[in-house]
Amino acid sequence: MEQIAVIGTTTWGTTLAIHIAHKGIPVSLLTRTKEETSDLIRANENTRFLPGIPFPKSLEITNSQVQALENATILVIAVPSQSFRINLLQIKKHLNDSSIILSATKGLERVSALRMSQIIEESLSPSISEATCVLSGPNLAKEVSFGKPSLSVVASKSTKSAQRIQHILTSNTFRIYTSSDLIGVEIGGALKNIIALGSGICDGFDFGENAKSAFITRGLAEITRLGVAAGANPRTFAGLAGLGDLIATATSELSRNRYVGQQLARGIKLSDILTGMDNVAEGVHTTTAALTLAKELGVDM
Repeated sequence: MEQIAVIGTTTWGTTLAIHIAHKGIPVSLLTRTKEETSDLIRANENTRFLPGIPFPKSLEITNSQVQALENATILVIAVPSQSFRINLLQIKKHLNDSSIILSATKGLERVSALRMSQIIEESLSPSISEATCVLSGPNLAKEVSFGKPSLSVVASKSTKSAQRIQHILTSNTFRIYTSSDLIGVEIGGALKNIIALGSGICDGFDFGENAKSAFITRGLAEITRLGVAAGANPRTFAGLAGLGDLIATATSELSRNRYVGQQLARGIKLSDILTGMDNVAEGVHTTTAALTLAKELGVDM
């Protein structure tokens, strides 16, 4: 039987841990500290990021890496992109060559402009890298946590690994497709956050739906152009990890990146916006990384 470890008590990490546990699969949610573990166990929910959603009995909360990881067959990493590498290095000693990593992080590393699967490739063994999967799609965490119908896509170089993840995540309300286009799925999931910032700016300035729709459409064209230059299949950007994710993130009131853009348009300083947020708006750092990547690939953005 599969044993799942989720690294990251973020909104998305908690949502995925609860979702998998509801299927009767043993899940350990790895916290950062004893205090965080105690708080989550006492409340029986993540009051900071996902209040009102109780933990299933089969969900174990622990800050012990050994306890969470030593028997885990699949590790789900759902942490901010800028801390992805350090989290990976911290758990590295507990992994073996049969471990499958599922990255649920959507972003690019600011300094290197690397995708999360590339960081895994740099940091871990080839066997783990080849089996790595990434999850992306129009998945606003709160909607998934409330059991609203959602779809997503898992991409991997390994068809077998992608199908294992598909089986674990698929439910009556959460349908998973598979893809072999690791690059396209990651690029789409990362860069849509940038377009969501701009969409929020459109809303903040009250430019209207015509302008916002045009901006989103041209944004998708830029995402596709950069993705293809990086080696992605252009058709990926017409699917769940491209257009689907872009629509949700650029238009929803639940979108953090859209919120940041909206507040910027209203004259609030970026530092003040980010300080006042519990969650991370990935588009802020990904903008810098995307421009670096575009320059490396000779793509005009």
